[in-house]
Amino acid sequence: MRTLACGKVQDMKIIMLGAPGAGKGTQAKRIAEKFGVPHISTGDIFRANIKNGTDLGKEAKKYMDEGQLVPDELTVRILLDRVKDKDCEKGYVLDGFPRTIPQAEVLDSELKKLGEKVDYAIDVDVPDENIIHRMSGRRACLKCGATYHLEYLKPAKEGICDKCGSELVLRDDDKPETVKKRLTVYHEQTQPLIDYYKKAEVLHSVDGTKEPDQVFEAIVEILK
Repeated sequence: MRTLACGKVQDMKIIMLGAPGAGKGTQAKRIAEKFGVPHISTGDIFRANIKNGTDLGKEAKKYMDEGQLVPDELTVRILLDRVKDKDCEKGYVLDGFPRTIPQAEVLDSELKKLGEKVDYAIDVDVPDENIIHRMSGRRACLKCGATYHLEYLKPAKEGICDKCGSELVLRDDDKPETVKKRLTVYHEQTQPLIDYYKKAEVLHSVDGTKEPDQVFEAIVEILK
């Protein structure tokens, strides 16, 4: 692996894979912090472009306002526009993209034009039953946005937010029936990426059922 003297990753482009609720977003943020590279979420990029009124943001907003998915080509254009920023010179961690084989192919094609490629695809592997149990235990404060878990991060007073005293709720996205539907979509559309990146010889899997610190340690070992 190419590293700087201070231990930061150089030219390291990492993609995070894993089912919804597997914890890949949490791990992506930790990787970015440890190695001094930006954590790039496609959702955040869309919101920033729309908020700032960029040409790409206006184009994406047209699709979103009509309830349509933003085309892969436009998503990649917005993504590539972001990774050209100075803070991405040493690499970045992609979270939430690509989600399908066509998206991965477009991304690879565009990176190739820049003389670049994906270096690591990290799959945070968690069985469906673990994810359903994990997500159904989440509780959220709709007022201040704080999140808790019935097993792993309990509030001081049951059902009440520690920060603002509001009632905690089980969000619709975290209900078992909703999680099952999201997992079905994941297995149909996103899981094939595992084979795609395995063929590209950049795939590495970690056991996402372990404690978050252990998962992170496993990822750091891979990046070493």
